[in-house]
Formats: sequence, C-alpha cells, structure tokens
Amino acid sequence: MSSICVYCSSSDAIADTYPPVAEALGRELARRGHELLYGGGAVGLMGVMAEAAHDAGGTVTGVIPAKLQSREGIAYDADELIVTDTMRERKRIMYQQAEAFVVLPGGYGTVEEFMEVLTLKQLGYHDHPIAMVNVDGFFETLLSFFAELREGQFARAPITDLVHVVPAAETALDRLERALAQDGLPS
Repeated sequence: MSSICVYCSSSDAIADTYPPVAEALGRELARRGHELLYGGGAVGLMGVMAEAAHDAGGTVTGVIPAKLQSREGIAYDADELIVTDTMRERKRIMYQQAEAFVVLPGGYGTVEEFMEVLTLKQLGYHDHPIAMVNVDGFFETLLSFFAELREGQFARAPITDLVHVVPAAETALDRLERALAQDGLPS
C-alpha cells in the first residue's frame, strides 16, 4: 500500500463539477489499496474524498492544524487524525509520509502546497510522482504560466517533466502507480 497525499479544496461553495472527482479519487484510492493522506478536514473536496475512501474500506490519515479544526471540521472517520500546532508542521508530516502526490482543484492553500512539493522535486529533494487532475481545464491558467516561466528561462524543466497532468482521478492513479512501480515502491 502506498501513501498518497492529496491537496484539494476545503470549500463547500465550489461548482458542482468538482465533488464527483474528489469522490472518485477517494473511492479509487481505497479500491486500489492505497492510503489517503490529506489535510484532515471534513468540508469541501477534502470531506467528500475522505468520506468516499472511508466508505470504500480505505485507510484514511488526516493531518490538521488545531487552529483549522473549527473552520474545516474534523474527519472523525479517519483511521488516524494528527493534530498539529502549525501549518508548517502539517505540511512537513504530509510530505514526509507521502510516496506520491495528487493535486485536485483548490484555492490558495492547495496551490501553495502543490508549489512546495513541485519546487522540492525540481530541486531534487524528492522524486515522488505528482499528478495534477486538470478537471474541466481548472489548472490551464497555472499551466500557461509555467510555460511562460520555461520560455523565459526561469524554469529549467517543462512542467510535464515534473508533473503528470491528467483529466481524471482514475488516470492520475494509473500514472502514479506506473511511476511508483518503476521506482520499485509498492503500487
């Protein structure tokens, strides 16, 4: 079983397009025998995904700062819930325990967490696979900006050398499993 860290929205006020993707990812993680490692919240895509993984018999580990418990709720159905003092501690634990990363649509926090693992991969601090689920072109503006960085020589590698950009949750897991198998890690 691989531990797959997922970054995603904690907002319930988002378009109806996105929750089914989070639900599919949670269900597929469980079905394929992977552990879901996520931000520990019970709302938004986080809550939908964790509930789907739990309901499908998967292992769910949530990591949440104490300050966010009242804002994001707490994933009481998580197999393990780690409460941290700070966001930095939350991110450190998630990063250290993950063998792969998935990015679903989200806001500033999601983008910031993604940027950190992307930067660390680009700098050679880890070689864990990263998949970005580009539902309905959600990340197109960001991907365009990454292309501009590359064209301006601010980034060495094209984003597609560092991240699997895919249209669906199932495709993300297919790509991560192939990458993990090539690295000799359990898939």
